[in-house]
Amino acid sequence: METPVYLFTGFLEAGKTRFIRETLADPNFFEPRDRTLVLLCEEGEEELTPDDFASNAVFVEPLTEKTRLNPDKLAALQRKHAATRVLIEYNGMWRLSELYAAFPEDWLIYQQLLFVDAGTIGLYNANMRDLTVDKLSGCELVVFNRCDDKTDMQALHQLVRGVSRRCDIIYEHTDGSYEYDQIEDPLPFDINAPVIGIEDRDYALWYRDLSENMPAYDGKTVTFLGMVTKNDRLPAGSFVIGRQIMTCCEADITYSGLLCEECRGVCPGKGEWIRLTASVSVRYCSLYGKEGPVLQALSCEKADAPEQPVTTFY
Repeated sequence: METPVYLFTGFLEAGKTRFIRETLADPNFFEPRDRTLVLLCEEGEEELTPDDFASNAVFVEPLTEKTRLNPDKLAALQRKHAATRVLIEYNGMWRLSELYAAFPEDWLIYQQLLFVDAGTIGLYNANMRDLTVDKLSGCELVVFNRCDDKTDMQALHQLVRGVSRRCDIIYEHTDGSYEYDQIEDPLPFDINAPVIGIEDRDYALWYRDLSENMPAYDGKTVTFLGMVTKNDRLPAGSFVIGRQIMTCCEADITYSGLLCEECRGVCPGKGEWIRLTASVSVRYCSLYGKEGPVLQALSCEKADAPEQPVTTFY
């Protein structure tokens, strides 16, 4: 039987404990047979006390040492309390991959929320961009708390959308009121143009949008600058074209490319840069091992490498 896990992430004093306390104080959060294990992976100023809970079947366990984060320990804590579900307040300085690797086999994340202090996130993002991206990448909802009249919501919106276009965003104000993000997020290129022109700086955004919204590009024509690579698995006359994309730091730079078939005219060599115009066909591709976008070259010309060969989402 699967064990649902509710994961709350964010840096220290971001509002995680307060939200968990309010959740556990709500009778509607509980069913009669629920037994809830709460794992606290950091020590903050606020505390959880049993008097605040709407059920007496809530069991709080500190887990502030990363060495205790392993499947055997987590499974033992679940057995100790016969817990049917788990809430985790995760340490913002620990990577989520370390938590996922420590999950027992039957633990499954049901919901992942990120809590952010609107006044300090700029400093965290500037100095620990990799940890910020780590928490943004998988969350379903971002809550920016402590917002006031001076809060630049556009900047916060762009911070999130530079990593994820799928998660929801809420701005919570200092007076306790909140509002959902309503900022329009137009793409920096016209998807309805006869030829969709992708600027050098926008390749990462386009590649992600293409991956997430493939049907919208099926049959469309695009033009962009990319670097060619080849391997022995490719049919004659085919190649992969793409760019290096950096999500948060140099350590995570990844070449992200697309299969291109039926190249006429210039036959690009491995490592060369070309300006490609191609039509997009969404279909099964053995190179991907699944359905994906395959480019049919209409024209390609050799080109110089861009000033910034590595592209980003922000």
